[in-house]
Amino acid sequence: MMPGTNDSPAWLIVMQREIVARVMNKAYLFGLLVTVLLIAGIAGFFAWQSQQVDTYDVAVTAGDDAAATAVEQAAAELGEDGGELTVREVANADAARAALEDETADVWLSSGPDGWTLAGWREPDGSLTRLLTPVVERVTVTERAEALGTSFDELAAGGDLVTERLDGGAVDPGVVQFASFALAFLFFMSAIGSGQMIAASVVEEKQSRLVEIIASAVPLRDVLAGKVLGNSVIALAQNLLFATVGVVGLALTDFKAAVPAMTASLGWFVVFFTVGFVAVAAMYAMAGALASRLEDLQGTTAPMGVVLMAVYLTTFGADGTLERVLSFVPVTSIVSMPVRVLSGDAGWWEPVVALVLLAAFAAGVVLVSERAYRRALLQTGGRVGWRQALRAG
Repeated sequence: MMPGTNDSPAWLIVMQREIVARVMNKAYLFGLLVTVLLIAGIAGFFAWQSQQVDTYDVAVTAGDDAAATAVEQAAAELGEDGGELTVREVANADAARAALEDETADVWLSSGPDGWTLAGWREPDGSLTRLLTPVVERVTVTERAEALGTSFDELAAGGDLVTERLDGGAVDPGVVQFASFALAFLFFMSAIGSGQMIAASVVEEKQSRLVEIIASAVPLRDVLAGKVLGNSVIALAQNLLFATVGVVGLALTDFKAAVPAMTASLGWFVVFFTVGFVAVAAMYAMAGALASRLEDLQGTTAPMGVVLMAVYLTTFGADGTLERVLSFVPVTSIVSMPVRVLSGDAGWWEPVVALVLLAAFAAGVVLVSERAYRRALLQTGGRVGWRQALRAG
């Protein structure tokens, strides 16, 4: 017992003990620090990438007015996006090739009777090619329109294409896909990591027979409740830390406009994870009780590992009808429903219904796990099957 907690409920004492033991574990703290630094590093890299400016040097031969005009127009368009494109006038074709070879120019744009050519010492940059292609077409049409006594604007009148999103969402699909991966990864790592620590803690106490002393003073239901709640608090705090670092990093990138929507999605994830992890923690505690030695854990925890891996693989990148179904299925809803909230695809009532289903599932899992936990914890001499534990007196 902890000092000053003699009047506290037994489950609260166990919960405090679990939290203190985890916080004082140097290996856990080192792993937590490494993960935070990794997330911060990834966020910093994307923030650095978003600040980079695309710069290109385009060679144009003297007298090629059409090419010079195209490059100037492309430079104006790229400048609006924060990039820079510079025209490098060269004397002739040989000088252009020499500029490409010694890398004083990235590409060489030329026009002629047979069309346009964009040459590079190696394959021209794809982004630059996509930038110059419509500009070259516009310059060509402008020249031919002037020859016919009209203009490009007159010919293109009414041809503007305006994009419109009808599903009401305002979040970039790339952000949604990234969020799907990030939330699935957070759930998987937290569930596996914390779950294995719960199972190891239970089997260590069982193997050392410490649990027999604990059971003589504290009801096993309270022991299980304290372990589940204590590790749930740790896992929740850990995810909040990871999410905070990730959101701060997102705010430093070009996707900062998605931060409000991402924050709301993370809020739902925290709620769903809190409820769902209670079931995961109870199952891992049961798995620890079924084992008699640390060597048995691989066998007793394998089914949970398979389930959690399936959740990770199915929720990451799920779309359409599959994602809608998964958002209501207990456990997969922990990831899929917050992603749907982020994309704007979920009605206000859907997260509530999914949360109720998850809570009902978690309650059922806790009841079954608690029964098996109590009946297997004091059995020694070998691994206990969960059916055997449920039938035991």
